Order: sequence, then C-alpha cells, then structure tokens
Amino acid sequence: MYNGLGHQSPPASRRFSPAFSLVELMIVIVIMGILAAIAIPVYYDNVDRAILAESDAAMGSIRNYLVVYYGTNGMYSIQLFDAYVIGKSWNEIKPGELNGQFFRDSSFYYYCWDGINYFLIAQKGQPNPLWRTLDQNGDFESWPNL
Repeated sequence: MYNGLGHQSPPASRRFSPAFSLVELMIVIVIMGILAAIAIPVYYDNVDRAILAESDAAMGSIRNYLVVYYGTNGMYSIQLFDAYVIGKSWNEIKPGELNGQFFRDSSFYYYCWDGINYFLIAQKGQPNPLWRTLDQNGDFESWPNL
C-alpha cells in the first residue's frame, strides 16, 4: 500500500500503537499490589512503634518526678481513684506538656495504694484503643500487645 508520497506504509500489524496492551496493564497492577502488600503492614508497624515511643517517653518523664518524690519523702504519693497526673503536688508538669500526636494530658493516670507500689497508665482512645502501663520496677505492658 502506497501513502501518496511514493513510499509504502507498513502493514497494520506492524504500526506503532501509543496505547498499552491489556497484558502490560495487568503486570503493572500485579506489581503495585505486591508492593502495597509489603508496604502497608510495615507502615502500620511503624505507627504502632511511634505510639509506644510517645507513651513511654511521657511516662518516663512522669516516673522521674515520682523518683524525686520518693527520694524526698521515702514513699510514693498515695492516689487511689481518677488520679490525673497534671496539677498534682508531687510533680511540676504543666498543662499541655504531655500532649503529643497520640496522647493528651488527660490520657495519663497514676495509682498508688500503699506508697510503695504504683502504676502509671497511658490510655489511648479510638481508633485502635491502647492501654500502656509502667510500674515501679520499670516494667512496661500493653493491652492489646503491640
């Protein structure tokens, strides 16, 4: 077949097509699915680590005040119910000082029933609720376990 300029044009099967074939599109979709299957769990694992790191850092600050109080008074401050950390006589933590991306000042609780044993609790609400505790021995626990 001649194109009017005296040159023969290539047959239809050999012409350049600017579109992708269905097979090429399917290969790209499969590769993207594999990458997403790997990346999404890694992302959520890193978010869980960030949540634990933020709660541990804040509870470490609170614990430092408790250690100073214990060193001065020979016992921990006794607090039984609804013991928010902010504004208590045994610490100098100011409102907003414990606020972070995942936790607020009102997320931290302190319980001590005998002056010797205590628990610090960091409570994260929805979505993905979490309770993180620290005791007088420095042991951390989480519910659910992360």
